[in-house]
Amino acid sequence: MDEIAVMDGEKCILQVRGERPFLSRKYNIEKHPNYRYLADSSPKYTFDVAKYLSSRLKLKKDDDFIVAEVDMTRE
Repeated sequence: MDEIAVMDGEKCILQVRGERPFLSRKYNIEKHPNYRYLADSSPKYTFDVAKYLSSRLKLKKDDDFIVAEVDMTRE
């Protein structure tokens, strides 16, 4: 734990499923060609959860729909 706390900021420990953890150099995301599409680059690319949820399908008073019961206790 002490060694991790004083580890070089340019390095990280990666753990990939099925593999032993290993030490690696960090990748500078600012050098990636698609960096400009990240919220780190421009706030306009930030995902707005409230906006996403508010645009979901909303039923109107006269809309027809089917209600189905699902039993999730069976395997």
